[in-house]
Amino acid sequence: MELISGAGLVVKLVLLILIGFSLLSWAIIFLKFRVIYSAIGDSGRFQQFFWNKRRLDTISKNLKDFPHAPTAVLFRDGYQELMRNQRENNGDEPTPFSAEMGQADNVARALRRATNQETQRLERYLPFLATTGSTAPFIGLFGTVWGIMDAFHGIGQTGSASLAVVAPGISEALVATAIGLVAAIPAVVAYNHFVSKVNVLTGDMDSFCQEFLNIVGRMLRRS
Repeated sequence: MELISGAGLVVKLVLLILIGFSLLSWAIIFLKFRVIYSAIGDSGRFQQFFWNKRRLDTISKNLKDFPHAPTAVLFRDGYQELMRNQRENNGDEPTPFSAEMGQADNVARALRRATNQETQRLERYLPFLATTGSTAPFIGLFGTVWGIMDAFHGIGQTGSASLAVVAPGISEALVATAIGLVAAIPAVVAYNHFVSKVNVLTGDMDSFCQEFLNIVGRMLRRS
């Protein structure tokens, strides 16, 4: 605190910016930890429930038990699209093959749309962590360079280059680099960790879409 209080105005401004980046990064880290791990837990439970029940109408009535599962959202949108198409094509005559393919395509589009929306929800705010990890060290370095320039300017004015004169100004300037690294390192670690978890969830969603479309195809062929 003594080093920060003795720093120049520009260095203090840099430190304030870095502290803001760090606080926002930690808020996002805690938020995404809750969101992503809730999604992982609910998604695993939903897929187990899905394969145990197998009846689509029964599954649709219990979706509220899996509020954070991305695959539950995919099932809801795909099932709603399937029911909508069946209501529109309900009749006494057999459904033509082209109509069956159209229904399957509509369900596939609904699943793709839901997948994109869920992926965007899971990835929300993660770019800020990447930005913090890539820019915070440079912002801190700017504060350090400015502080060293200010320190050498003071040396030139006093005409003394002793260690007692040089060391305080340089140590105050180096605080900016340290704070920049403190802000950047947790952001980079958290970003890489969360991106890997989102990729796992995205893979699960893609696999679920394929399985659901296979089930829909068999249903339409039997109808």
